[in-house]
Amino acid sequence: MPFTLISPCEYREEIRKSRFLALASPVTSAAEAQAFITTHSDPSASHNCWAWKVGQQYRFSDDGEPGGTAGRPILAAIEAQEMDQVAVLVIRWYGGIQLGTGGLARAYGGSANKCLQAAPCVELVAREHYRCHCLFAELPLLKARLSDLDCLLESETYDATGAELHLAVPAPRVAELQRLLADISRGRVELQAQ
Repeated sequence: MPFTLISPCEYREEIRKSRFLALASPVTSAAEAQAFITTHSDPSASHNCWAWKVGQQYRFSDDGEPGGTAGRPILAAIEAQEMDQVAVLVIRWYGGIQLGTGGLARAYGGSANKCLQAAPCVELVAREHYRCHCLFAELPLLKARLSDLDCLLESETYDATGAELHLAVPAPRVAELQRLLADISRGRVELQAQ
């Protein structure tokens, strides 16, 4: 199961007089990932190398380092930590000592890996969207049980008899939620896919 970051994080390291700063952030789209990279890149640094992954989309850049020594190792670190919806930027200030291609790959990939390992993360759960209508008497019990099923209440619209609820439900829990609704409403309420 993939994970994503709860909040942005950073990791600093000095390797043979070169300073490395790894910055990572949760993102939900390619545009958001590129915006994070643009915003946090340091024009005074020697290199701003990065990688991001959102679902099946991914991109990376070596930003002037020898091909395959920076962006690809950063992407490999994201995948090694089973992350998704994450952007990682590793900024390098050159210290005067050549690291070689293997050293560069270890430095960039290692900085990204250490940054992601130390970061607070959460499991990504694929959810399906449903709606249902409950009477006022049924609402408190249903709302109290939603967290037990890992369901999210996205919105509710009230009318004269109750409320229409829009729910995000993990796919494996849909049948359980349908049983709960049937029990609470004596079979009257059914989930409708959106």
